[in-house]
Amino acid sequence: MNKILFCIKTAHTIIWVFFVSVIGYIVYAGIIDKIDIYLFIAIGLVLLEGIILSFNRWRCPLTILGYNYSDGHEVGFDIFLPKWLAKHNKSIFSTIFSIGLIITIYRLLS
Repeated sequence: MNKILFCIKTAHTIIWVFFVSVIGYIVYAGIIDKIDIYLFIAIGLVLLEGIILSFNRWRCPLTILGYNYSDGHEVGFDIFLPKWLAKHNKSIFSTIFSIGLIITIYRLLS
């Protein structure tokens, strides 16, 4: 693996951990009824990520960048995750985010 691809994978993994943490916070805040500005910032960050992904045909810009530095474009070539998680990442965390959003909406309406 070349140094640039290693840097892309590292950055991609750090950003992934950040967004997983943000999604976890959304669920946590909804469960404990902690409706505050941080919750709305977290929701906004995830929605912004979704907009960015949608403009890139549901691929992370770092994945697109990584294509230039790798001959193999198998699932997970651009991030330090197990292949099964890289493959199902969007569906898993979109579902968890949706659950957190539903809980938050329920808390707001009750």
